[in-house]
Amino acid sequence: MAKHLVIMAGGIGSRFWPMSTPQCPKQFLDITGSGKTMIQQTFERYAGIIDIMHLWVVTSKDYKDLVLEQLQGINPQHVLLEPCMRNTAPCIAYVSWKIHKEDPEAVFVVAPSDHLVLKEKSFKDYISKGLDFVAFGNRILTMGMQPSRPDTGYGYIEQGEKCIDGVYKLKSFREKPDLKTAISYLQQGGFTWNSGMFLWSVQTIISELRKYTPEIAVIMDQIEPVMFTDQEQDNVNEMFPQCPKISIDYAVMEKTALAYVMPAEYGWSDVGTWGSLHTLTIHDEQENAVVGDCVKMVESSGCMVRMPMGKQVVIQGLKDCIVAEHNDVLLICQLSEEQRIKEWHD
Repeated sequence: MAKHLVIMAGGIGSRFWPMSTPQCPKQFLDITGSGKTMIQQTFERYAGIIDIMHLWVVTSKDYKDLVLEQLQGINPQHVLLEPCMRNTAPCIAYVSWKIHKEDPEAVFVVAPSDHLVLKEKSFKDYISKGLDFVAFGNRILTMGMQPSRPDTGYGYIEQGEKCIDGVYKLKSFREKPDLKTAISYLQQGGFTWNSGMFLWSVQTIISELRKYTPEIAVIMDQIEPVMFTDQEQDNVNEMFPQCPKISIDYAVMEKTALAYVMPAEYGWSDVGTWGSLHTLTIHDEQENAVVGDCVKMVESSGCMVRMPMGKQVVIQGLKDCIVAEHNDVLLICQLSEEQRIKEWHD
């Protein structure tokens, strides 16, 4: 029973402008200054668990060359190109039908392309245990991140009864809460952040998609005969846009009786905003987080600064600001206003 990895890499990362653009979004960039892009880091943390021959990427038709360039060795037939964005349920359905055609006994992980993991050994332990859990019986597992604070930016998962050590029945999904509700979740216990990571067998997820989203399944059944042929992309371009826009949470996870959650702690962040990067980057004594080798901070505090390597910059008198430059585009704004960034460059 081979283990596969699916990386979802179709987003445009609009809140990380000016680094992230529709032409080259954040998953294909080295946001953290590590020397590796986010999609490269995503795959490499599975080293020793999943071989590159079992790696799949679902992305936009515009990013094919970026995927092939950054994940050298990936089978080009495993790079699936969406002609338009239809949320995660059609994305997962497409790759599930294709994996099934190649390896009907496969189990696989579905992971976003732009998350950060700080404790990679712990991460591998959780993933290995999770893949073993879903390999037998009809089980769908999601990874729930242990909350470190009452964050209102994440959806939450409520745990039900314990199944085995470290795994619980999934009782309910909760939408992003207000602060009072988030505090109550942490006080009650038994709640984790929704990470958007899933583990299952290909047979199980296809069965549940057929049950709960027959309108998507019928489209995949029409595409399936030409998968791995020269006609596949033309058929996908024609049929895929007919899929409804729906997340896998709404389509399957909130309806299935097969869902389990594994609470986990491995230094996870979805790195969705400059502010989240600020919390994850080493701070100086004034709580500035700087990515860049020639940046001097003077009488400034609480800032998130991201500058190209070799770019000499002096920043004086700023407090709680984002300063980011990429391709001669400069952003300076208050950290508290970061949710508005995606509006400013439309």
